[in-house]
Amino acid sequence: MKYALASVRLALFVTSTFALYSTWFVLRFAIPNKVYWRQLVFGAWARNFARIARMRIEVNGEPPHAPYFLVSNHLSYVDIMAIRAVLTGVFVAKAEIRGWPLAGRIVRDMGAVFIDRTRRRDIPRAGAEVIERLNDGEGVIVFPEGTSTKGEDVLPFNSSFLEFAAKTDLPVSYLSLTYRTDPGDGPASTMICWWEDISFMAHLFRLLTLWRGFTAVLTFGEEPVVNPDRKLLADELRQKVRERFVPVI
Repeated sequence: MKYALASVRLALFVTSTFALYSTWFVLRFAIPNKVYWRQLVFGAWARNFARIARMRIEVNGEPPHAPYFLVSNHLSYVDIMAIRAVLTGVFVAKAEIRGWPLAGRIVRDMGAVFIDRTRRRDIPRAGAEVIERLNDGEGVIVFPEGTSTKGEDVLPFNSSFLEFAAKTDLPVSYLSLTYRTDPGDGPASTMICWWEDISFMAHLFRLLTLWRGFTAVLTFGEEPVVNPDRKLLADELRQKVRERFVPVI
C-alpha cells in the first residue's frame, strides 16, 4: 500500500512541478516584476511539496526578512523545500547542478547562484552575483558544509562560501535544520537525509512512502554574525548552528 501511495505522490509532485514551471515560463514575458513572479512560483512549488509529502514545519526563532544572507547545515534536497516554504529567497548551488537535464534549467531559472568550488577564480564572480541578488531585495541561502550529511553532526563550514561576506562586512544570518519521523516509521537519518549512494529519484520515492509524513524543524539564530576574517566567520557560524542542532535519528 505504501508503494502505491508513494507512486501517486511522486506523480503529483512531478506533474505539479512541470505545471508550475510552465506557468512561470509563459507568464514571465507579460509580468513586469520578474523577481516577484519567480519568487511567487518558487514558494508555491515548495509549499506544494510540503502538502504532497505531508511535511510539517516547526519554526523556532525569528526568520530573517529579505534581503538577507543565511547559512544552514545541509541534510537533504528536502532542505530547499523546507526553507523555501518559510523564507523568500534563492540558493547558492554547486556548479554541477547546472548541467543536470531539465532540473538544472529549472534551478537556474528560479534564481540559483552557481559556484564552482574547484575554481578559485569563480568565487569572486559568485560573490558578486550574491550581492546583485541582495541589491534586488532577495534573500540568499547557502549550505557551507558543501554536501548533505546523515545528520549526526554539523560538518566544518567551507570558508570559501563566505569570502565575499567577510570582505564586505555583510551580516550573515544562520539556521539549524533537523528532521524527525513519526514513531514506527523509518529513521529520519535514512528516510529524509540524502547521504547514501542512492539516486535522487530512488531516495525521493522512499521518502514519499512515509504514510504520515515527517517533521522539519527550523531554528533561526538571534543575531547575524559579522567578521572580516572568512575562516573565523565560518567557524563562528558553524559553532552557532551546532549549538542549536538536534542530531537526526
